[in-house]
Amino acid sequence: MKIIQKKSSALLVVLGAASSASHAQGSVTIYGIIDQAVQYTSNVAGGRKVALDSLAGQYGSRLGLSGSEDLGDGLHAIFTLENGLNINSGSIPQGGTLFGRQAYVGLQSDRFGALTFGRQYDNILYFTCPLTAACMIGGAVSGPPGDTNNTYIDLRWNNSVRYMSPAYRGFTFGAEYAFGGVPGNFTKSSGYNFGVGYAMGPIKLGAAFAYFKDPASTPGSGLFTGNASGSSPVTWALNKAYANAQAWQSAVFAASYIVGAVTFAGSYSNVQYANLGSAFATQTAIFNNFDFGAKWQITPAFSLGFAYDYMISDAVQTSGGRTVGNQHINQLAIQGNYSLSKRTLLYLGGSYQRASGTSSLGTPAVANIDNLGDSSNNHQILVRAAIQHKF
Repeated sequence: MKIIQKKSSALLVVLGAASSASHAQGSVTIYGIIDQAVQYTSNVAGGRKVALDSLAGQYGSRLGLSGSEDLGDGLHAIFTLENGLNINSGSIPQGGTLFGRQAYVGLQSDRFGALTFGRQYDNILYFTCPLTAACMIGGAVSGPPGDTNNTYIDLRWNNSVRYMSPAYRGFTFGAEYAFGGVPGNFTKSSGYNFGVGYAMGPIKLGAAFAYFKDPASTPGSGLFTGNASGSSPVTWALNKAYANAQAWQSAVFAASYIVGAVTFAGSYSNVQYANLGSAFATQTAIFNNFDFGAKWQITPAFSLGFAYDYMISDAVQTSGGRTVGNQHINQLAIQGNYSLSKRTLLYLGGSYQRASGTSSLGTPAVANIDNLGDSSNNHQILVRAAIQHKF
């Protein structure tokens, strides 16, 4: 990482203005990740696909600025501006949103925690994602089917206020509220989430809950449509018919345990797309997801991990009397990592997914690893060989 330090405010440092000795000590960090791969998918829209990919890695490629200014007495002004990068085309992911990964400013106290404002991750990421087998391995090969529970953070929270506590005897907690900003309707396109974590020795536990009202509302406002273009990750057969649900909620529980050189991890989540509208007689679609896996640090430089994911979704009835959405998905992933240095990593991973039942659209369920694209049948293979560099 490259660190620029001046006796000036964070804003003046970013703009390159002259420093002033009258300001408190501050710093700005420029950081990034380039995660580039040759990626093979066995079946996307009926055909094999081999391509360079810089978005579906262990860490999506990104460039960011973060800063902190010491205000005295353990209080700091902080900010982060981070955008995704598609290094193969020069384009901006997250639906063309400039700082689509996160953009916030706030205050952090050494004693009382942090309060931040802007476009932010939710507490599912902070308290449960690191403890799931999928996130422990990382990347498209292990992502939960459809990311319905948002443990892979396809969804960001616009217009949000978030509080994160300091650690106290192994416990931490956080809470977040997103303002809808709709004139005359305070709760439309609003939501909240909270999480709690515990860490002591080899044991880590985490739980989080998120709720959002009208997630597919006006582009740029809803949770599903929170990108500048209004693009939504709820576009595939798994859950496309539920994209206009009047409410979405996700409850996630996760744990990890270290035994020698092996870390075991697992999670359970319950996701509900509520009040589906007249097409489904306002019913609720429910997804339950289980994952389990382990990562073995064989040498300081080499590790090997695997993850198994099982998802089941309950059937719902359309207004016309059809039964849809009764899906079962099994997914197995394996990945090896080799560190060339503290900043450069090589990895090779692969996964296999098989689906059965009927999709949300009423068609035969199809495989779709990490929302990379529906297969034309019920199974799909993904292989990713990558180099990752952090700076």
